[in-house]
Amino acid sequence: MDTIAPTRDQALSLLKKYNQSESLIKHALSVEAVMRHFAGIYGEDPEKWGVIGLIHDLDYEKYPEQHCSMTKKILEEENWPADYIRSVLSHAWGICTDVEPLHIMEKVLFTVDELTGLITASVLVRPSRSIMDLEVKSVKKKWKMKAFAAGANREIIEKGAAMMGRDLDDVIQETINGMKTVAAEIGLNGAEQV
Repeated sequence: MDTIAPTRDQALSLLKKYNQSESLIKHALSVEAVMRHFAGIYGEDPEKWGVIGLIHDLDYEKYPEQHCSMTKKILEEENWPADYIRSVLSHAWGICTDVEPLHIMEKVLFTVDELTGLITASVLVRPSRSIMDLEVKSVKKKWKMKAFAAGANREIIEKGAAMMGRDLDDVIQETINGMKTVAAEIGLNGAEQV
């Protein structure tokens, strides 16, 4: 059977079929937005990059112990293209897959998956609770506090930025810029929303 590139609507529908957690859906939307942003920087296809970012944690809520292996199974059953599946699997390289990020899209996903979590946590402790006034130096200050957003693996972010061939501060800034485009949807547009 032929595989067809999935649309964003199909990806979102599939994501919501397997995930009800508001925080996981917001994380998926964050990663999608950042992937689209970086696709623009690299002159790549924002639809493809966005769909892969949106679906990257598809199985995490229902199958945390089988993270990525269930995503692979589900996406194969849904007839997704092999390169999409490979890219999704690469985001967990060294954690629960041996699929090394090779394409720039995969390197970006590998990096920003962890980084969006650190940035979200950094915003939520700010008085404004808005990403719109977040600066790189604020994220770097939190970066040094190992207990802060401890789940955001700094080593992976650094390794990913190096794989991308970009300065860490630049990657943080561009990730913030990407997340700003969906600030309202991910609940990071200010204290009035609380």
